[in-house]
Amino acid sequence: MSNRLTVALREAPATIPALAALALFIVWSTSQAGYPVTHWAPGGLIVLALLGIALGAIGLRVAGMPLPVKIALGCLAGYTALSYLSILWAGVPGDAWEGANRTLLYLLVFALFACWRQQANSAALLLVAWTLAIIGLAVFVALHLDGASSTSLQSLLPEARLMYPSGYANANAAQWMMAFWPALLLMRSGRLPWGLRGLLAAGAVLLAELALLSLSRGALYATPVMLVLVFAALPGRARTFAMLVPVIAGIAAATPAVLRVSDNLQKGQVAPATLHAAIATVFAASVAVGLLVALVAALGSRRVFSEVAIGRMRRGVGAVAIATLVVVLVGGSVAAGDPVARVEHAWDTFESPQAYAADASGNRLVGGLGSQRYDVYRVALDEFLAHPLIGIGADNFAEQYLAHGRSEVTPHYPHSVELRTLTETGLLGALLALVGLGAALAGGWRALRRSDPLGRAVAAAALAGFVYWVVHGSFDWFWEFAGLGAPAFAMLGLACALTPRRGVPEAAPAPSWGSRMHGLNVRRLGILAGAIAALGAAASLAAPWLSQLQVQSAARIWPKAPAAAYARLNDAARLNPLSDESYLVAGGIALRFGDLQRADREFALALERTPGEAYATLERGAIASARGDRRGALALLERAAFLNPRDPLAREALRQVRGGGRVDIEELNRSILLKAQQFA
Repeated sequence: MSNRLTVALREAPATIPALAALALFIVWSTSQAGYPVTHWAPGGLIVLALLGIALGAIGLRVAGMPLPVKIALGCLAGYTALSYLSILWAGVPGDAWEGANRTLLYLLVFALFACWRQQANSAALLLVAWTLAIIGLAVFVALHLDGASSTSLQSLLPEARLMYPSGYANANAAQWMMAFWPALLLMRSGRLPWGLRGLLAAGAVLLAELALLSLSRGALYATPVMLVLVFAALPGRARTFAMLVPVIAGIAAATPAVLRVSDNLQKGQVAPATLHAAIATVFAASVAVGLLVALVAALGSRRVFSEVAIGRMRRGVGAVAIATLVVVLVGGSVAAGDPVARVEHAWDTFESPQAYAADASGNRLVGGLGSQRYDVYRVALDEFLAHPLIGIGADNFAEQYLAHGRSEVTPHYPHSVELRTLTETGLLGALLALVGLGAALAGGWRALRRSDPLGRAVAAAALAGFVYWVVHGSFDWFWEFAGLGAPAFAMLGLACALTPRRGVPEAAPAPSWGSRMHGLNVRRLGILAGAIAALGAAASLAAPWLSQLQVQSAARIWPKAPAAAYARLNDAARLNPLSDESYLVAGGIALRFGDLQRADREFALALERTPGEAYATLERGAIASARGDRRGALALLERAAFLNPRDPLAREALRQVRGGGRVDIEELNRSILLKAQQFA
């Protein structure tokens, strides 16, 4: 195995920079899933450097790349360019720049993994390394939970939902499930060592249970969709079913203990003893399943059974699988009851503004579809219909929801990768994304027809990881988590790298001197254009990152060093000439020191960059009121109420001024702070 891997690495040198990128993804996974710009922007620079190293050290034969990969790269590059262009018409250009940079990151990741051909062994190394790393992180998280104090558990599992380490329950579940599917499909391969297959099986059980501990309905609903896709699209259904049985059995054995964590709370908080019992049960089930799968794999590798016996077993497994499917369908229909009533109940709870509609047991997983998603999707569709061709601008949903939403939440994103694409980049962006991703999936589909079984298994596992991200991301906001999006595009690129490629003829007529000079000039122009594009991409990624570092530094030091804080915020404003954040922070600091003149100036500068900023408008209105400028206060507060009609603070301030009173700025800002803490 090691000799084959060495040969594969020699024949696929792009594996080395790809491994470095995977290490970066793991770092993101350990903290907020790469969501903050201060995490993913420097990571984007690293990916850009790795891509440059690969291009310089290995070179790139575009003529030998499969057509689907070329189409995917072209369309995804077009989608990235459109995201940057959307800055021109975005209401919040700073957010549009950040959204375009994140799209650039995914393009760079896909290119790094898709542009160079991979051998089956080198591709297996990449996917297995990432999957095992996520499994290792899951082990660490489980042990950390088991050893945490009662006080710590409340921050790790608020409302009995595992948030650690991503900080968002649904992203947490997706992080584990994105590795679950590659683990499950890789363990089918007889080309992997039996011990590794057992380890993957044990990890799959642990990953599924940690996902369950997050109580993510998105993960719950995405799972049957994935099962249907896996059995409908991938060959080797009998083998898949045979490997799935022990994993499902292990998950089923540990699930009651895991659900008791949220069902048996003490004063609304997780009981450490219940959590300890659940984690012990999960580890026991994982080890048992891992040992069983390893034993079966070891027996299979020694050819204990004859070909005739193996054929009979496959037919028997197939028959059991069909019988199981029938039982599941019949049992599911009986448990569901009247299908029309169930659909009506699901729609009613989906329209409900409540966070969720619990069943009699209080379990949020089976209590319906209640959330604010209905209202979020309504606003997203309305914005798409109002701007159908090119959308409202990348990452520009928040301002529109403030103006048109009806719930108390303030989402920044449409909670759906499809609606995000349509709303923010319009039909043009949706077409580019659809063709680009469709071509990449077509390239990965070709890899499923490779002659070597290991290559087929890796391609199937990689595609499953990406497809899960799409399925679950269809009703959640995962595009914005680089720790989820980057591995997803890496797996899609890895599947494309396994696509069979046509060779470039070695023997060709010797070109003339003129042809050689022309080719040399074209190559030099290509290198120059690439260098300029790389410098532009690096500057685009670096400037907002460095700006945010200055903002964060100012936010830490302002109580003791306000002058230095203002200076750093000025630097931040110069580094990011599109964002209003530095001015908003400076205005807030000035208010804390009672410097109304400076605060008003800073908020005015913020509004020059983002005219629809409701918070800056509200603060300027309050400042005008405190100064006795009733006319100016009325105009500003009326606009603030228009920009955010559901904000009770803006309405109350407007009511006070209309009644002849003045706004108490200190009281207003205390209320703003309390509201921010409530929804944090």
